[in-house]
Amino acid sequence: MLLDKLIHHLKLDKQEFLFQFNSHPNYPSALAFSDTLNFLGVKNDAYELDKEYWDELPEEFIAIVDNSFSLVKKTGTQYSIYSDNTKTLNKEDLHKKSADFVLLFEKDHSEQKSTTSYKPFIYAIFALIIVYSFLNQNIYAALFNVLSLLGVYISLEIFNQKFGNTSTVIGSICGDTAGNQNVNSCNKIIHQDKTSILGLKFSDFSLIYFAGLTALGLFLPATSLIVKGFTLASVIAIGYSLYIQAFVEKTFCRICLIIISVLVAQLAISLFLFENVSFDAKTSLLSLLPWILSFTMVLYLNNTLKDKENIQKANAKNLRFKRNYELFKKELLENEKINFTDNETLFVGNKEAKLHISIVSNPYCGFCKDGHKIVETLLEKYPDDISAQMRFNYSNENQNEKFTNLIGDFMFAYKNKTEKEFLQLVEYWFETRDESKISQKNGKISQPEDLTALIEMSAENKIAGLNFTPIILINGRQFPDLYDREDIYYFIDELIEDEEI
Repeated sequence: MLLDKLIHHLKLDKQEFLFQFNSHPNYPSALAFSDTLNFLGVKNDAYELDKEYWDELPEEFIAIVDNSFSLVKKTGTQYSIYSDNTKTLNKEDLHKKSADFVLLFEKDHSEQKSTTSYKPFIYAIFALIIVYSFLNQNIYAALFNVLSLLGVYISLEIFNQKFGNTSTVIGSICGDTAGNQNVNSCNKIIHQDKTSILGLKFSDFSLIYFAGLTALGLFLPATSLIVKGFTLASVIAIGYSLYIQAFVEKTFCRICLIIISVLVAQLAISLFLFENVSFDAKTSLLSLLPWILSFTMVLYLNNTLKDKENIQKANAKNLRFKRNYELFKKELLENEKINFTDNETLFVGNKEAKLHISIVSNPYCGFCKDGHKIVETLLEKYPDDISAQMRFNYSNENQNEKFTNLIGDFMFAYKNKTEKEFLQLVEYWFETRDESKISQKNGKISQPEDLTALIEMSAENKIAGLNFTPIILINGRQFPDLYDREDIYYFIDELIEDEEI
């Protein structure tokens, strides 16, 4: 299932989206798709809506078109469809090719992720090689190097596509079959290649060949005899590729034909336009070095990416069990419910919310920062559905003055400032860990705060055995030990809707 156009339009991290989607317990359902978008900051609501009401939909929505999740954009009387490919349909065709499922979304731009790419680095190297070639070599050698770089670029795109990073360049050249890029002629030939030498496919050797040839091309005309030999040897690869396309697969791959054209052009340039130089054993031996390096690098990358892909697939399958809400709920309900008598001190959020989170922490606990961040994030994202209580472990016995003053600052902010300011003060403490900055930010306190309620609340924590921090409780039940605290993000929507919880 390819979703490149849709993921790109929503400005999502493709690898993160696919990992979260594939690891969802209900993959590949509409629920899994909707939950994944929610998790990545694209708030959405799914509906089963008869086509007669689709005219009332907003200009952008997500639907299942040709059995694929697609972004639908209305432009006048036409609809642009973004999924495996981009196409335009009229209203009648859209209704025929779509299911009744629609998903209305709202992108939260603040949660967009920026991703780094190796391509600018590659392009910079390409540019340096081209500039060097045209300044220091004759026109034929420079043209030969440009063709080598073209071969490297196309081969890299094929190499990346092998690991799920679908190339828009290859897609645009090869086209689609019935809107599915997986079955176009290029992919059919590339992915069904039976060649395997140390795990490398025929297309991988194309990358090795052009990378090595690029390195040798920088030393022309000294390496011209070696280059001629390799371009002559490429005739074998050309013949093999044409045979596979014509007689085995019985379909021609456009991207393969472009590579063949590059090979033929380089063969012609090397045979008819390069200077003849005498054989030099030393140069010949040194010429092996670029090929060895490129082969080693491609082999290493291939094995590393393959291992990474296998690990991700295994993790995705395992996480389908871990993120199964029914299993999580079972573990949660097995923990004995704790009924606190004090549910008011340092209470934040909607008092009428059905879902209440308690966090037992200590301001000087290093791990508590992440626990508080989770609670603050949930309160910000679900202000009407969640309440929370900060249950600091504090006793007036054997406590130093700094700890007492810090707790006093928290109590003062809670009683005299807004809820948002109180939460910001707690967050500021975990960022700075500086008592003087907290006092300064809080303002001058005329008299010490009464900490009785907080001391009694801490005593309740101790009686309940909540001594180690941080501890998160959901409606009085301790968050299951089998799960990481961050896993609560995957279950929060179902927890809010679960009447039993």
